[in-house]
Parts: sequence; structure tokens; C-alpha cells
Amino acid sequence: MLHKTRGIALNYIRYRESSIIAKVYTEAFGIQSYIVNGVRSSKSKNNRIALFQPLTLLDMVVYHKSKEATIHRISELKCYAPFQSLPYDVFKSSLALFVTEILGKTLREEEPNEPLFQFIEDSVLYLDEADGGFENFHIQFLLQYASYLGFGVETIGDLESELKENHFPQIADAKELNATEYLLHNPYGIIVSLDRTRRVDILEKLIFFYKIHMDSLGEIRSLEVLREVLK
Repeated sequence: MLHKTRGIALNYIRYRESSIIAKVYTEAFGIQSYIVNGVRSSKSKNNRIALFQPLTLLDMVVYHKSKEATIHRISELKCYAPFQSLPYDVFKSSLALFVTEILGKTLREEEPNEPLFQFIEDSVLYLDEADGGFENFHIQFLLQYASYLGFGVETIGDLESELKENHFPQIADAKELNATEYLLHNPYGIIVSLDRTRRVDILEKLIFFYKIHMDSLGEIRSLEVLREVLK
């Protein structure tokens, strides 16, 4: 049966000689995998593979055989909000790579979750459109995203208590705690002065926090790239 849905491209793997299997977070079906034929062929008349670059926002018509099927097919596909800066800015693209890896390791539900889809879409659009003030985007994303996964915190005191209970080795100073609290309770773009060391410390703390709740998180490969860009 054919269905219309919006989707957010996460990643893909090569399949056979000219096809891919793309992982997409959809508004109607949650996380799903789709076979896309012929996109890697030199004879392909269009560049559809570019539509599966990380975080591309998609309008899709998809064919789902049944709930039991693990891989589906795409009938129609287009980008509904072409990026203006995200793929071309080194800092933004590094942040996008990190967010994409986090999403790929944590999104599990094959069910619709409109508030979560809207949060991710709003986050992507903000990052693409921001002219500045997005250096703490990844921290705010992690702080807010945790609530959609079921383990968000209301105060930084709650976060610090949980980290201490699980033997997190670092102790934050007052400036770091105040900055993290401010980022937790304010929207993207809020200006918070943080030096590189504190920004990295907060990021490592939040990844540790995620690992407490999600055993599947494992190593975050994009983290080293992000650390370099944050210098």
C-alpha cells in the first residue's frame, strides 16, 4: 500500500552494484529502511543519492507491504526544504554529522511520534538557517532530545546527582553548572559564554548520561571530529 509521509534522512549503505539501503526517520512510521535502486549507477539521469545525505528533509510516497517487513520501497521522493548552508559550513556539517550519529544509534520505534519528528525537523532547520550563535547547538540538542527518549531532566541538579550515582569522574564548577542550566531551559540561539574546555566537558558529561540510559549508544565516532572543530 502507498503512503505519504515526511522523512529525515539519516544514513545509507551500499546495496548490490548500484543501489542503497537508506535509513530514514519518518513522520508516519518512525524509523524505517528503504531500498533505492539505481542511484549509484553512472547511467542514472539524476542525482537522487544526494537526497539521502544526513538530515535531508524529505517528502516521500512509500510502499509498505506489511508491518512485519523490515525493508520497504520508495515510490516518489523530493526534498521539501533544501539546505542553504548546512552542507557547506564545516562547523555546521560537523554538528550535523554528530546529531545524525546520535539519532541513528537512539531512534528505535517503528511507530509515529509527531512531537519527536517536529523537534528534530525544527532543530535541523534552525541549524541550517542560523547566521551565528549556534556553537552550543549540540549541547542543547542532547539536553532536549533526552526528554523525548524518556530520560530527560528538569534541573541540572538532577543531572549531576545521576552522574555522581554512576561514578562520573569529573566535578563541574559553578560556571559550567550555570551555563548548562541556562542551555537546558532556553531555546536554540541563546548566547552563553563557554570556553572550549567547558564546552567539551559538558558534551562528554551528556554522552555519559545517555550511555547510562542507552546501552546501545557505544562509541560516537563523530565525536573526535567535533572536538577538533570546537577548538
